Amino acid sequence: MKRALKYLIIMVISLSLGLAPLDAQSRKALTFDDFIKIKRVTDPQPSPDGKNLALVITAMSLETNRGNSDVYLVSAAGGTPVPFVFSPAADYFPRWSPDGRLLAFISTRDGSPQIWLIPASGGEARKVTDFPGGVGSFSWSRSGKFLLLTSSVFPECPDLEANRRKFEEQETNKVKARIYDHLLFRHWNSWFDGTRSHLFLLPLDGGKPLDLTPGDYDTPPIALGGELDFCLSPDEKEIALVRNIDPELKLGLGTNNDIFLATADGQNLEKLTTSRANDIDPKYSPDGRYLAYRAMARPGFEADKLDLILYDRQNRTFSNLTEKLDYSLSEFVWAPDSRAIYFLCEDKARTALFKVNLPSGKIEKILEGHYLSALRPSPDGRTIYALKQAINYPNDLYALDLATRKLRRLTEVNAELLAGLEMNAAEDFWFESEGDRVHGLLLKPPFFDPNKKYPLVMLIHGGPQGAWEDGFHYRWNAQMFAAPGYVVAMVNFHGSTGYGQAFTDSISGDWGGKPYRDLIRAVGYLHGTFPFIDKDKLGAAGASYGGYMIDWIAGQTDIFDCLISHSGVFDLRSEYGATEELWFPEWEYRGTPWTNPEMYQKFSPSSYVQNFKTPTLVIHSANDFRVPLEQGLQFFTSLQRRGVPSRLLYFPDEDHFIQKPLNARLWWKTVLDWLATYLKK
Repeated sequence: MKRALKYLIIMVISLSLGLAPLDAQSRKALTFDDFIKIKRVTDPQPSPDGKNLALVITAMSLETNRGNSDVYLVSAAGGTPVPFVFSPAADYFPRWSPDGRLLAFISTRDGSPQIWLIPASGGEARKVTDFPGGVGSFSWSRSGKFLLLTSSVFPECPDLEANRRKFEEQETNKVKARIYDHLLFRHWNSWFDGTRSHLFLLPLDGGKPLDLTPGDYDTPPIALGGELDFCLSPDEKEIALVRNIDPELKLGLGTNNDIFLATADGQNLEKLTTSRANDIDPKYSPDGRYLAYRAMARPGFEADKLDLILYDRQNRTFSNLTEKLDYSLSEFVWAPDSRAIYFLCEDKARTALFKVNLPSGKIEKILEGHYLSALRPSPDGRTIYALKQAINYPNDLYALDLATRKLRRLTEVNAELLAGLEMNAAEDFWFESEGDRVHGLLLKPPFFDPNKKYPLVMLIHGGPQGAWEDGFHYRWNAQMFAAPGYVVAMVNFHGSTGYGQAFTDSISGDWGGKPYRDLIRAVGYLHGTFPFIDKDKLGAAGASYGGYMIDWIAGQTDIFDCLISHSGVFDLRSEYGATEELWFPEWEYRGTPWTNPEMYQKFSPSSYVQNFKTPTLVIHSANDFRVPLEQGLQFFTSLQRRGVPSRLLYFPDEDHFIQKPLNARLWWKTVLDWLATYLKK
């Protein structure tokens, strides 16, 4: 009773803070110290009785130089999330047992990530797995008697104990050298260590785990996978899973993930899909009649449109439910009655929520204009829970009433902190370029005065088949760029997602063409449209493909006062020889450096070093295997030899992204100091 009263008081206080925001004179611009305190909400999971949701809240710490995730509970009616599973270690991936009596989660509190169980009524958690390679993800069977889980194993080892010995030998061996005889020997930020992710069926009555996917392959696949990529049928007789057995994968060329079907005893494993393109994300309908999944049509193209495919298990027929819809699915969920599927698609810097009715296949758009993720239906099918964010507020939990189609906010996790900050909403703008209407987001600085003049900072997104969205980005946060007094523009140039597949396709084979011209035209449009933008103060920053575009801009124009390139591609030929997923450059540049050398030469920023003039900050990290460190070093060396004012920020302990809080603090200080040097004079 006392505990319930305590949380009621906390909820009332929190709501009071949320309902009484501070006036403008009491608020301040966002600083890094505020930014790092913002808690991150992920992974909502409704309880089977529909009364509560479990969710993960992560807090970043400068003291420990890392984030800490814990599991919270919040009422389905809304309120203040209550800590439920917490420790100094990471606690995440909460999943309710089908009867709602237990909550399973992954925790590193005992060293490696393992599955733990805690009673829904509270109490002590107990560990139920001890896999030597840890646990990556899991799901419950409908009866609650089994768990499906993934764990890293050495495929040549006959059992888990043999795996344990090999892990120990690898750890204690003083020789750390490795020998490789195939490609894709490293990926993102780790070297291939001989292990594969396998799918296991674990009886919770004490039985031995069964490896359902033996062999030298990964489940989930190493790249381009879906949300979970495995599931158990409602009758617990069949398992759908994703793996890539294409020999091309060992050359770094395979986008051919496939759906496989296995019997629950592990005796049979058969391939369901025959396309050589990407097939992922299998989900059985609650009644077991259907299996739905997402699929691409073109082999080798990782940014192809993702369609919703329905496999009728009785008639053994396939239907493409979204073939005529010019949107790519980002996620989908079944309605509890199996009569509909809800799915999200990117839509002009936000998302659109659709419903497809079965068996008619009729599609209707039921919500647009928001940036939603993590769809979760309520057990009664009347509500869809989702996370919602915008450029001026981070994720919180919302409920969509499917009858009224009204969104209702359930949590205000960062209410007190946000109430003291001045942050503007994004504004949309459109302009003509290359025969199309191109979209962008404009963010004004805090305490904006239309009678003043502000420098313009262009942010350039990565991908390149990606997009700036109306979301609260934790790495390239637009509010942090705007806070010192800049107008920030984010253009979704040709190649961006959310504007139809043809628009996305248009960047392949034209990296320095239409996207570059879009950005230059955007500058002209913004300068001519908004009188508060200072035409004499212009900067640009980008990462990954955005970093490439910064490198490209350096050799094409001198209209910018300063540039910032993070993990940018400088030389396409040497990038090809050092990156990992070779299907990407071979699609984007129409071949290899020896079959199509002209394109690698034409669109390499390294081909235009003689034109470099603009002061440039170069940022790169040692463990970036997607765009290896040498790309940044080559760019910085070229700038220095040309006598261009330039600076190198090097992180020996980061990868393609800056993840550690203290490193992030240095990153932001260096970036904002560079902009101030050239835009605040």
